[in-house]
Amino acid sequence: MKIFPVALALLLTCSVGAHAANESVEPGKTATLQVTLGKSSRVKAPTHLARVSVGNPEIVDVSLVKNGDVFLVGKKSGSTNVFLWTREDKLTLIDVVVSIDVVGLQEKLHELMPNETAIKVGAAGDSFVLSGQVADAVAVRQATLLAEQYGGKKVINLLATRDVAQVMLEVKVAEVQKSIDDKLGGSVRVGGAGAAAGTSTQFLSGSAGSISILNGVTNFSLDAEINDGRAKILAEPNIVAISGQEASFLAGGKIYISVPQSTGFGAATITLQEEEYGVGLKFLPTVLEGGKINLRVTPEVSELSSTGTTFGTGTSLSVIPTITTRRASTTVQLNDGQSFAIGGLIKNDVTEAVKAFPVLGELPVLGALFRSSEFQNNRTELVFVITPHLVKPSSQTLPLPTDNFTTPTRTEFQLGSKMEGDPHP
Repeated sequence: MKIFPVALALLLTCSVGAHAANESVEPGKTATLQVTLGKSSRVKAPTHLARVSVGNPEIVDVSLVKNGDVFLVGKKSGSTNVFLWTREDKLTLIDVVVSIDVVGLQEKLHELMPNETAIKVGAAGDSFVLSGQVADAVAVRQATLLAEQYGGKKVINLLATRDVAQVMLEVKVAEVQKSIDDKLGGSVRVGGAGAAAGTSTQFLSGSAGSISILNGVTNFSLDAEINDGRAKILAEPNIVAISGQEASFLAGGKIYISVPQSTGFGAATITLQEEEYGVGLKFLPTVLEGGKINLRVTPEVSELSSTGTTFGTGTSLSVIPTITTRRASTTVQLNDGQSFAIGGLIKNDVTEAVKAFPVLGELPVLGALFRSSEFQNNRTELVFVITPHLVKPSSQTLPLPTDNFTTPTRTEFQLGSKMEGDPHP
């Protein structure tokens, strides 16, 4: 307990008296006083005080001024008590509660967010407590940010939105693959007997075509092939999420990859690590004022690679599969029903191989008859077309595709080959 003698208290003055709030107490009674953290409060005593003491000087600072009044300055959030003695030795007890500036934050919220009149500000220790209802998630974020900047070390957010907005994301994923294979070459083989000549008929069947001429001990063959293939893959997922909440989608699979780990005793153990691959999408919608939608979207396409990573020593070699990933991330702002596209996710694999007869394959012009070349180009381009929509839950019972399904009778199934029976009247 800290006691202030009158002689020492006469030397103390309050530098923040302009911000002080006036309170009065009666001698011999108990009172409760709210003090704002960092501000002062003035307690007016009806008679001159002889001395004053405070239970916890780390929470509140007490100053006894010349006319006998008491100034209390909040130093730390919490509660304590202050004892006042008059010259007649009468004791007055004041329970002091020091809290953060709730009133100031409430006024600032009303000033900067005049449409959100239902926001209530409270205190819990050194934290602001925000409660009530606001229009949308944007107002929740704005009020929380304002409370943090106002001086709250921590903000307890109990705000609720009046109308929960939901966003449906319509996604179209288009992947166009183009592959070109070009083979041309000749080969010579010496050995054998007899003579023959022939032409392969596989040039237009998708397989390699060849022309071979056999004469005595010489076998000459010509191999040529050109493939040009295109493929188009579409995925059209529809995802619904509440404004301010993240949603995700994945069409693919999972693979378990062996990961070696050391046990610390010189031995190694193998653990399985789960990895996902396929067409995936994550998005975070936020509905703004006026029906605009702020959308943070992260599309991703991953696939198993044809090559892997080899690890091990000696004869104990293992190949760990690898996953190739194409990912993009962006934030846009759209109106309901507007679309935007994410493109440019291009993958281009080029492979070239040349086989030649020694020495003869290096001859100019004629060397083309004694070597074969193979060229392969695989090009893939990925495009995402994304359209957000504002949706509201329906009050009606939605029909299901199986509502009108009727199991066929044995006669309908056996004699009529019907997979579905006639609907009941």
